[in-house]
Amino acid sequence: MIIKNKTLVEDGWQVLRLSDQETAEKVTVHDGKVIVPLKVWLAQRDKLQQRGELGVWFASDERPEDLKGDVQKFQVIAVDFPKFSDGRGYSIAYNLRARLGYVGELRAIGDVLRDQLFYMQRVGFDAFAPRADRDIHDALKGFEDFSEVYQTSFDQKQPLFRRVQRQSKSSSV
Repeated sequence: MIIKNKTLVEDGWQVLRLSDQETAEKVTVHDGKVIVPLKVWLAQRDKLQQRGELGVWFASDERPEDLKGDVQKFQVIAVDFPKFSDGRGYSIAYNLRARLGYVGELRAIGDVLRDQLFYMQRVGFDAFAPRADRDIHDALKGFEDFSEVYQTSFDQKQPLFRRVQRQSKSSSV
């Protein structure tokens, strides 16, 4: 199961991760809904672009611009968080949405914890595959940790001070 649009849903996608013995050029991508590493897409693009149900995932050190001309071909794009403290995936997600105009499912995979979900949705993620050793029902509560945001981001284009109506003080002189 994953979280998609703040709801628990069954996940029909498989994430392809290469073993140390496999290479991007030679790995076999099985039939069905598969999310392949960006390097596999780049190495096998001619063969893979004929598939209807294919996703791609970014490692935290890869750049969304590498997918620029192909971004809308995918039903799902995932961003891998190799560890909780690696925040580069936030920039990848924001750039996919804001600069490259990706409108499909944007999924966070890897070391995804409840504490991150609220912030991840702010930069454009709408699907989350929390770590298997964590309670996914508890993770859903992460979206409710804050009721208001101060800063702008992909989900809120105006800062709080521009959204709040202020009362002017009348002087009593």
